[in-house]
Amino acid sequence: MSAAVKKQFIDAIPALRAFARSLCGNAVRADDLVQEALTKALAKIDSFQEGSNAQAWLITILRNQYFSEGRKRRREVEDGEGHFAATLVAPDHQHDNLEVKDLMSALQMIAAEKREALLLVTASGYSYEEAAEIMGSKPGTVKSRVSRARAELEELMNGSQELSASPHVHSQSAREITTAFQRGAAA
Repeated sequence: MSAAVKKQFIDAIPALRAFARSLCGNAVRADDLVQEALTKALAKIDSFQEGSNAQAWLITILRNQYFSEGRKRRREVEDGEGHFAATLVAPDHQHDNLEVKDLMSALQMIAAEKREALLLVTASGYSYEEAAEIMGSKPGTVKSRVSRARAELEELMNGSQELSASPHVHSQSAREITTAFQRGAAA
């Protein structure tokens, strides 16, 4: 950088400070803006054309810096003491996943005919009469099996017995539920 350009930069500092102060209304922030503008200008000094107006170039850089920071600040939330961050809650997906695994295990612990009736009526949406026809039994039998299956499932989910953690159990239950849904969709 030539001595003439260096002198133009130094001579522009009071005008930069005044402009920055008029933009932000804070002397400390204005000095920070001037420093940031000068730092950016020095980093890009090769794009400055000697003989042009250095003050105008520096003011343009300062102005762009101010508005860029303003856009960034609008998207940020000031939370120096962490009060806002303390109110944020992330959903507990692991807990939901464990409940689904428990449900799959509990379903496998229910007798097959009760489980089938329960899945046909609840997961597939069949009426008791339709489920009875599919199962080759009477509607009263299906109602009884569904009722007993619901009661057993509730007991199991409330911790009456230790549920299996076997991946085979989960995949077997998932297949049965998928099959029940497919039956319901085909009907």
